[in-house]
Amino acid sequence: MIPQKYGPMLFGLILSGLMSLLVSGISTFRAVGLSPAMAGLWAGSWLAAWCFAFPAVLLVAPVAQKVVRLLVAEDHV
Repeated sequence: MIPQKYGPMLFGLILSGLMSLLVSGISTFRAVGLSPAMAGLWAGSWLAAWCFAFPAVLLVAPVAQKVVRLLVAEDHV
């Protein structure tokens, strides 16, 4: 098992991987359609996108969390 302190980084890794997989897949499909080359193009696009997405998630996530805290009302019991 991975220590709990690495949880946020692992979350960012998985989230950025899945989101970049979906976005690059849609973009590749729109660019080349269903062709024999699509899978290879998609894989290359996904890996390039993930290289940018993972650091971006690590940098942007704290800002997004702060904005959410500002926008969401606290529960009053």
